[in-house]
Amino acid sequence: MATVTTPTPSARAVKAGAHLSRKKRLFWPFAAPALVLYLAFLVLPTIATVVLSFTSWAGAGDTPKPNGVTNYTQMISSDSFQYAFRNTLIYVFLGGIGTFALAFLFTMVLRDMKGGKIVRAILFFPNIVAPVALGMFLGFVFKYQPGKQGLANYVLESLGADAAKFLAPSNVTGVVTASLIWASSGFYITILMAAVDRIPPYLYEDAELGGASPWQKFKNITLPMTWDVVGVAGVLWTINALKIFELVFVLAGPGTYAPPNEAWTLGIYVFDRTFGSNGTPDFGAACACAVAMIALVSVLVVLLRRLMRRDAIQF
Repeated sequence: MATVTTPTPSARAVKAGAHLSRKKRLFWPFAAPALVLYLAFLVLPTIATVVLSFTSWAGAGDTPKPNGVTNYTQMISSDSFQYAFRNTLIYVFLGGIGTFALAFLFTMVLRDMKGGKIVRAILFFPNIVAPVALGMFLGFVFKYQPGKQGLANYVLESLGADAAKFLAPSNVTGVVTASLIWASSGFYITILMAAVDRIPPYLYEDAELGGASPWQKFKNITLPMTWDVVGVAGVLWTINALKIFELVFVLAGPGTYAPPNEAWTLGIYVFDRTFGSNGTPDFGAACACAVAMIALVSVLVVLLRRLMRRDAIQF
C-alpha cells in the first residue's frame, strides 16, 4: 500500500505566513483611530443632518419637532432656493467649462515654453489667497460709485464707454463666474501640467515629424494620456463649486447681512436659514438644503465618473 507524504512548508513560506499574520494583527490598531474620527466627524453629523431636515428646530433651547417633508416642500417652492440652485449650477457648469478650457489652453502653451514653471507658479498664486481677501480685492476692482470707480470702470471710461454696475444683483453671478475662472485656473493648470510632464517626449517628437498641428497633438496625445487626471480634477471642481460661499458673500453682500436673493448660492441659503435673517433660525430648513447639496454633489460626481470612465493607457 502506497503512502502519501505531505510536503512540509519551506522556511520561507512559514516566515511569509508569520509576517502576514503580524500585519493583520496590526491593521485594526492603526485603522481604528481614523475610523473613529471618520465616524464622529462625517458619518454621524451626516445622519443627524438628514434626521433634522424632517424637523422644525430653532436651535438651542428647544427640542426638534417632526414636521415630515414640510422643509423640503417649502424649500423647493421658495424663490430664494430657486435662485440659489440656479446660480450654483451656473458656477458648476459654466465656471467648469471656462476653467478647464483656460487650463487646457495654458497647458498646451506652457509645455514647450521656456520658463513655463515660473509662469505656472504665478498662475497658481490666486489659490493661496483667502477667498475673503480675494473677494475684497475684486470688490475694489468692480466697484461702481460716481467719482470713485473701480479699476474695471476706470478702464471702461478711459475707452469712452459708460461705467457698468458689475456688482448689481442681476450681474453679480456673471462677475463671480468670471472671477472663479480666473482664480481657479492656476490650480487646475498645475494639476494638468503635472500629468503632462509624465508623457514621454518622444510621442510629441514623432507627432511633429508627422506634421501634426498643436490641436492634433493635444487631441491625440495630451488628452488621452491625461484623461484619468482630468476626471479627478473634474470631481474636485464639482465639489468645490457646489460649496462656494465666501466669494459671493463678499462681492454681492451689501455690507450688512446677506446678498440679495438673486445672487444666492446653496451655501448662502444654508447660512441664511441657520442664522435666521428673517427672524428665528430654522435649523430644519438649513439641514434640508444641506441634504439637497449632498444629494446633488453625489449625483454629479457619479455621472461625471461614468462619463469620464475609460480604459487606462499604458506608456
